[in-house]
Amino acid sequence: MDTNPTKSTNYNLETFNEELQKLSSLEMLEWSLKNFENNLAFTTSFGIQSSVLLHLIQSSSLKNQVKIFWIDTGYLPKETYLYANTLINQLSLNITILQSEISPAHMEAIHGKLWENKRVEDIDKYHHMRKVDPLEKALKKYSINCWGSGVRAQQTTNRGQMKFIEFIRDRLSLRPLLGWSQKDIFYYMKEKNLPQHPLFMQGYSTVGDWHSSSAESSNIKGRSTRFGGVKQECGLHVNDYQI
Repeated sequence: MDTNPTKSTNYNLETFNEELQKLSSLEMLEWSLKNFENNLAFTTSFGIQSSVLLHLIQSSSLKNQVKIFWIDTGYLPKETYLYANTLINQLSLNITILQSEISPAHMEAIHGKLWENKRVEDIDKYHHMRKVDPLEKALKKYSINCWGSGVRAQQTTNRGQMKFIEFIRDRLSLRPLLGWSQKDIFYYMKEKNLPQHPLFMQGYSTVGDWHSSSAESSNIKGRSTRFGGVKQECGLHVNDYQI
């Protein structure tokens, strides 16, 4: 049973969000370290826009002070692994890789290729095994009370309703880039000379696993290019799952 102390801590989320609204993204990071110290972590997917949050972390007092989790499903495109290597070297990142306890081959032998039939319940099962479970176990293992990510309000309907900090599965989740636009991301990367994900040049605006991501077309854009269009979220940023 999860013994996460965040559940029983009386955090005033209204006050937290009022404070965060007045801060820049970099200041939000400093605020998070001040408030959560060693119980703070961040996640990265090494996706199209991941370099921004990683660069901000490395430009702050959080550098080498907080854990950065990379959830490797075992199904990422080759380009993502290469991009991760580039950013790890360029930004001097110390990454903790999280993986499911069941290998891709084992999972497919037992459950089949859960993404193939585009059934939401099967995709949910896949996401829980390969993404949510590994993250939740790491958060518990390292006594993380607050974890941050690079989600933005413009990405999905669910994210458009988010606040800067909220509870996700009984732990606080911080979103320093929540108010950033696509243009903000582009110009920050350009200003800081951050490399683009190789798939960006092939028309991808978002990328996850190789089997569930595609380039944009004239009528399919953004997160609609993920999961065959049947879902927009991978499970990490919703409250409907308990480990």
